Parts: sequence; structure tokens; C-alpha cells
Amino acid sequence: MATTVVNGGLGYLYWMLAARCVPASEIGTATALISAATAVSMIANLGAGHMFIQRLPGSDTAGWSRIVSGGLIFGSAATAAAAAAGAMIVPSVADNFGFLGGLQGAAALVCAAVAVTLTTLLDNVYVAHRAGHGMLVRNLAVASGKIVALFVILAYPVPGVDWAESVLLSWTLPTLLVSALTVVAGPRRLRPGARLRPAGIAAELPHLWTALTGHHLINLCQAGPAALLPVLVTARLGSDANAHFYLAWMTASMLFMVSPAVASALYAERTNDGRVGLARAAAVVLAVVGGPAVVLLVAGDAILGLFSAGYAAEGGTLLKILVVAALPDAVANLAVAHWRSQGRFRLCRRLNAVRAVSCLLLTWLLLPSLGVTGAGVAWLAGQTASALIVGFLAARRSVRPGSGRRAEGFR
Repeated sequence: MATTVVNGGLGYLYWMLAARCVPASEIGTATALISAATAVSMIANLGAGHMFIQRLPGSDTAGWSRIVSGGLIFGSAATAAAAAAGAMIVPSVADNFGFLGGLQGAAALVCAAVAVTLTTLLDNVYVAHRAGHGMLVRNLAVASGKIVALFVILAYPVPGVDWAESVLLSWTLPTLLVSALTVVAGPRRLRPGARLRPAGIAAELPHLWTALTGHHLINLCQAGPAALLPVLVTARLGSDANAHFYLAWMTASMLFMVSPAVASALYAERTNDGRVGLARAAAVVLAVVGGPAVVLLVAGDAILGLFSAGYAAEGGTLLKILVVAALPDAVANLAVAHWRSQGRFRLCRRLNAVRAVSCLLLTWLLLPSLGVTGAGVAWLAGQTASALIVGFLAARRSVRPGSGRRAEGFR
């Protein structure tokens, strides 16, 4: 929970500083590239993060080293390859992503995507060990480093680097640096005697394939739409519109980060034989999300106005819609964690596929007529549909308690 607060609060300060000092068009370009990098990482990280949660508890020192080394190396390599391919393909099919063309755009996308993959996988190593304090320190260093780097770059501009590239540098470099430090120092703290090395990691390929076809498809359908929404906004409406969308989305994301964090902790506890009930996890989410949600509903326009009046005018309604969507989103996320802990991966995949397809399809259709608000309407519709399905399956199970898993399935 503290990690969620740090990422949300310091992230808010980072983008407030950027929005006040950098033109909206340049913010839109930077956020579009960061969103594209996040989407690439989501697609290409091979599901190694949840494989860590599943396999690291109880592994011996040599196995621990091999599992983590293999996940980080193969996940980063796949991400870099996917980012390079995306930099060649996307500009040819989406004119608004022309900034990815050329060697400089491709290098920026690759570095940002690998940075996202490393920080995601390393966070999951800490989750697997129930070492939330280590994850907090890591994310605090990353978030603070971004703000410091942005201050420095804005005060001392790099010759030949435009504003969008400056924002991207301040976002990417601290993430890569802290990830490298974590790789060097983290293993000794989490597992004495362990060290990360490439020897023997080929043995991890079958496990990564299992993770890819199991956990990764679940994660991709669950978190993929959040990463792709800014990409779709840029493709349909341009970088200026994406700047207004992204800052409203970033503000609301303080709510959206809570339920995935609790869901990951719930899954990790159950993997470690912890007896944590779903009701307790739901109570934690409600307690943490409730107050901030009320504040954003009441004062959302004023909060966006801290960036500039234009951001409040364009994103005020969008922000309110996103706040409302946090509740059905939490219902679906906790249900998926509960089913995942029971090994019911097919049900998880199907539920997440419903919200992913409905959200992305509606976004593409609504953006031209509703502007950035259309993405919020689509997001709310997708989350509500998945929450209703969870409610239907829960009611069906309570009506037919003796009929086994067939009554619980999503068929």
C-alpha cells in the first residue's frame, strides 16, 4: 500500500512539474511513447513476474538464482526485440506515431520498454518473498529519481534534445539505474548466497513457456487495456489529446493501482500457504480507495487545474468516469486473484478477455465522437461488464453449492 501511495503521489508531482514546464504537444509525445513502451513490455515480458510468485517460495539457492536470472534475461530480451519490431511497424500504420521512426525513436522505445519490464519483474521478486519494504524502497528511489532528473534536465537542457526527449530521459534513466542496482544488491538481501548469472538459464525455457500460456495471457488481458488506451488515443486523436487524457488517467491511476497490489499480495500469501480471505482483501481495497475516490469526485477539476486550466477543461469529466470505474475494476481484479490461487486459469483468462475486448473496441469506436471522454466511457463499460460476470458466477455458485466447479465455470 505504501508503494502504491509513493508511485501515485510522486508520479503526480512529476507530471505536474512536466506539464507546467513543457508544452502539451511535447507532453503528449512523451506520454505516448511511455504508453507504447508499457504496452510492449506488457506483451513481451513472458509472464515471468507471476512465475516468480509461484516458484520462488521454497526453492533452493541455486534454483532461486536460475529462476530469477532466466526470467529477467529472457523477459528483457523479448521486450527489446518486440520494441524494435514495434518501432519499425507502428509508424507505417499510424501517422501520429511518426516520432518512433528512425534510430533515435527506436532506441527510445527499446530503452523505455526494457525499463518497464525490469521494474515490473523485480517488483514481483519482492512480492514473491512478501518483502513489501524492499519494493517500497526500490519504488521510492525510482519515483524520486525521476523528479530529480526532470529538475536537472529542465534547468540544464541537453543540446540537440527536444522537450519530449528530455521528459523521456528523466523517466527512463532513473528506472534503469535503480533496476541495475537492485540486480546487484537485491539477491543477497532476499536469498543469502544467491547471485544472478546466465549459467543454466536454458533450463527455465519450459517454465517460461508454461508461464506464457498461463499467467501471461491472464496478465495481458487484465493490464493490457490500461497500457493501450493512451496508444489508441494518440493514434485516433493525436499527441495533444493524449496529453489531456494521460494526465487525467495518471491522476485516477492512484485508485487503479490499489486493487492489483492487493490482488498480487493475496496470490502471494496463498502461494506461501497463507490463509487470507477474499473479504479481508476487499476490505483493504475499500478502505484505501474510498477516501481518495471521494476527493477526486468532488475536487477532480481543481486537481487537474494544478497542471493547467486546459487539462481541467478537457479531462474533468473523464476523471470522474475513471474514478467510478475503480469499483468494478477492483471486483474483477480480486476475483481473478482468488481464481488464480485455485488454479482456475481458464476462467481468469476468459473474464479478463471480456473486459479487454469490450474496453478496447469501444475506445476505438467512441474516441472520434466523444473525444478523450470516450476512452473513459469504454473503460467503465469494460470493467462493469466483468464485475457483472463475477456477480453472476458468485450467485450461480451460491445457488448450486454442490455442483462442483462446473457450476463456477465461465462457459
